[in-house]
Amino acid sequence: MQKSYIYILSNSTRSMTYIGVTSDLKKRITAHKTETGSSFTRKYHLKFLIYFEEFTEIHQAIAREKQLKNWHKEWKWDLVKSMNPDLKDLYDNL
Repeated sequence: MQKSYIYILSNSTRSMTYIGVTSDLKKRITAHKTETGSSFTRKYHLKFLIYFEEFTEIHQAIAREKQLKNWHKEWKWDLVKSMNPDLKDLYDNL
């Protein structure tokens, strides 16, 4: 079974978020950082990995992504801050 991930990106001012799903977290975040990821993240400069979760099945990650995308903004920030209270970029620790 291949690992899969959901992740949350933010911009430098931490005023916006983007939620995505991938099977290769390091490669996908690198794509966002080099602006070869999605056009939405490129447009809003969403390059900072502030949260992620690991799953053993891709369908679990997709379900979690859909769930989080339906959450209120405040709930998402509370989730992020529960793991990353300083809202640091977690990319270097992957």
